[in-house]
Amino acid sequence: MRSFTCVLLFSFFAYQNLPAQDLPTSGKTPPDDGVIPTLRERLQRLAQALDVLVRQGVRDPLLADVEIYRKALEWSLRHEEVRGRGDGDRLLSVADRGLLRASMLLRGESPWLFPAGQVVPRGYRSRIDGSVQPYAVFYPPDYGRDPRKKWRLDVVLHGRDAELNEVKFLHLHSGDALPKDPPKHLVLHAFGRGNLGYRWAAETDVLEAIEHFVSVERTLGRDWIDPRQVVLRGYSMGGAGTWHLGLHRPDRWAVLAPGAGFVTTRGYVNDLPASLPNYVEKCLSIYDADGYAANAWNVPIVAYAGEQDPQAQSVRRMQERIGSSRERLKVFLAPGVGHQFPPEWQSKVEAEVSNFLDADANRDDYPSRVVFHTFTLKYPGCHWVEILGLEQHYVRAEIDAQRQDGSFAVRTRNVRSLRLLLPPGEEGTQRVEIDGQSFAIRPSRSSLGGLAIYLEKKDGQWASTVPQRLSTQRLRVLQKFAGMTGPIDDAFTDSFLCVRGTGANWHPETQQFLERRLEQFRQVWSRYFRGELPVKNDDEVTEEDIATRHLILFGDPSSNHWLGHILADLPLTWTKEALVLAGQRLDASQHVPVLIFPSPLNPTRYVVINSGHTFAERDLAGSNALLFPRLGDFAVLRISEGDGMLVIGGLFDEFWRFPNQR
Repeated sequence: MRSFTCVLLFSFFAYQNLPAQDLPTSGKTPPDDGVIPTLRERLQRLAQALDVLVRQGVRDPLLADVEIYRKALEWSLRHEEVRGRGDGDRLLSVADRGLLRASMLLRGESPWLFPAGQVVPRGYRSRIDGSVQPYAVFYPPDYGRDPRKKWRLDVVLHGRDAELNEVKFLHLHSGDALPKDPPKHLVLHAFGRGNLGYRWAAETDVLEAIEHFVSVERTLGRDWIDPRQVVLRGYSMGGAGTWHLGLHRPDRWAVLAPGAGFVTTRGYVNDLPASLPNYVEKCLSIYDADGYAANAWNVPIVAYAGEQDPQAQSVRRMQERIGSSRERLKVFLAPGVGHQFPPEWQSKVEAEVSNFLDADANRDDYPSRVVFHTFTLKYPGCHWVEILGLEQHYVRAEIDAQRQDGSFAVRTRNVRSLRLLLPPGEEGTQRVEIDGQSFAIRPSRSSLGGLAIYLEKKDGQWASTVPQRLSTQRLRVLQKFAGMTGPIDDAFTDSFLCVRGTGANWHPETQQFLERRLEQFRQVWSRYFRGELPVKNDDEVTEEDIATRHLILFGDPSSNHWLGHILADLPLTWTKEALVLAGQRLDASQHVPVLIFPSPLNPTRYVVINSGHTFAERDLAGSNALLFPRLGDFAVLRISEGDGMLVIGGLFDEFWRFPNQR
């Protein structure tokens, strides 16, 4: 057995040198015949131990810390991921660790919560689907010795690995000895639900893992993490994730350290058609990080790539795009190096990260200037600036806001309404200059607890407003706002429930088609999103489901109770004979609608009709760069064409209307 030093060092840089695409899995020696029966027996023992723990009243977070082992084993067997002898050995090792952790918890012990100099696997229960997801944390040897000390936290995003699953992740990040040269700060390794490029549910996974870790530390009386020293870093797929997570939410991080990683879909994905449907092309702006380059104003970046690495073009592109913020950007291009991240270059990157942290150690939590660009209210703001409404989604929105001498000076583009938070402790009438207009405005109490200025633009002119009026407008007039933006794929980044109709469809062919779509979504969610798809029959939906979840309705108005009741409030006409959507009338026996819309049952939740993710399983099995929307906000599929042929597709405008409606 390798020493823990080797295990830890490998886990720390585990995915640094993996190529961006799938790794080969053939040619392996299969596990011994007895591995699978032995594994099933240990899995059964672990499940029984978890049942006892539940009956004893043990709950999260401790329960999830054990359950991650059961889930890891179960999913590996379910998806036949035991491909070689090494996989079998890992499975048995993970099973033993799970049983050990369960036995300790049955005795009321949880030593993994009090580590020193170790990498410790942890687990949390995702709000998206209720699944248990792993992450891992390295604790420095002297963590907690001085309770007054605040600690730096690095969040590490791994690279792509076609063989990565929960078992491999837990195995890589498990150990029980002190390494020779441990990091001097906390390190959180995100799982990101595998190989999803930190998009959609995987983006939520990173944020939930951080929030869970910080929350548990505080619960234990260890409020020792310094929020001004949270570093985001990763290499290859992890580098792409660092670019996009870092620039979409620049105020969450102290420094970004992306290693290679693509920043645009075009130019990275081979054979991407020269012309995509307009609504698909627009949706590329959700995750293409280069469009958010100006947000580097708010956070320093240390970028790395091998000079011979094709992905070095992304670093060069970002260097050009960041432009005026270049003094906050340090770029390393390693001569003669391909898609690799050698240790000596890791050390150089770390030195620059530390320099930026030291330089910003006493920075103001309320910066005097905020520069923020976005294409969607999925990413609405930065620091004390929040965009509440856009003039048009998927067109660049820009804000350059300054706070000086007790007043605000703001320039905007493609912004319809916004909020400016006042510095803590300040109050009274505020002077505001915005796009050439000047106001003296009395601040309002914001939902965040502080005082804020609210502004709204109508007919090209800005005016002050109050938050109560804006929230009432949202109830009276449907409009896109943070958390309610579309496209269809956005519904699966927060708590959702698939609702299966129990009645008879108007047309048997439609019923078969939709049952197949739901089953395909279930299989894909399990294999690639590493969770159990939440599904209920329409007669099982509760008030709590409606209040807390996006409802994904499968069926037609005849078969699905809920769809039948809300049809009059949706932007389509659907009878047994005809389907009318976006001004087109189609035969209802051969077509089904697919769309996302604010739920008529809860204005802060979506309803989605007849769709899971709009990209296909082949995209999930290929490059993570392919995980972009294919259907926008609405579509019609012809069911006679196998899995469905696209007939209509598009995006609603800012008020959830079809583009040609005004």
